[in-house]
Amino acid sequence: MKRRHLLTCAGAVPLLLAGCASPPTATRWYELKSEPPEAVPTTRPGDGAVWELSGRLALPGTLERDTLVVARGVAGVVPLAGHRWVVPLRDSMPVRLAADLALLRGEGLVWLSPAPTGVVVARRLRVAIDTLVADEARQTLSLRARWWFTDAAASATTPPTTGSANIDIALPDRSADALAAAHRMALWRLAQRIAGTP
Repeated sequence: MKRRHLLTCAGAVPLLLAGCASPPTATRWYELKSEPPEAVPTTRPGDGAVWELSGRLALPGTLERDTLVVARGVAGVVPLAGHRWVVPLRDSMPVRLAADLALLRGEGLVWLSPAPTGVVVARRLRVAIDTLVADEARQTLSLRARWWFTDAAASATTPPTTGSANIDIALPDRSADALAAAHRMALWRLAQRIAGTP
């Protein structure tokens, strides 16, 4: 009888431990939508020159991960567990930025590097994202970016034309969905700034 009691207790231990374990958090996935978040303007800036955008945007380490992140404290960031990008931002942001610039400037005027054979590129564009993070209260998403234009026909000693932007997107609530949507809006606004810069 004593041996049977011990076996019964031993068999109950895994069940008790399983009952104490917290259930795994379901992962929710987010993407930078292909369509722009605002209506495309009917007037298009620019001189008709063809741009080639570098396929590699310089990104801070916080954007090199697949998890959505928010700021914490003075200099920290924290990942949002269970909230991930379908396509990492390092891969999706250049594609979306090139597409947005093409919408704003005109079909065939912006290509992601390398441009197709036969396309005569007039200007090459490089973009660096210095900051793209929401504050700890999740009230504002801040984007800080810089870019450089190089004339394809210019000599190696010709300095590039530079630009920069500080963009703040108000978040309607603290949800991860609103945070992901704000990333898309920030990228669209960045494209507008770049397209308006000759």
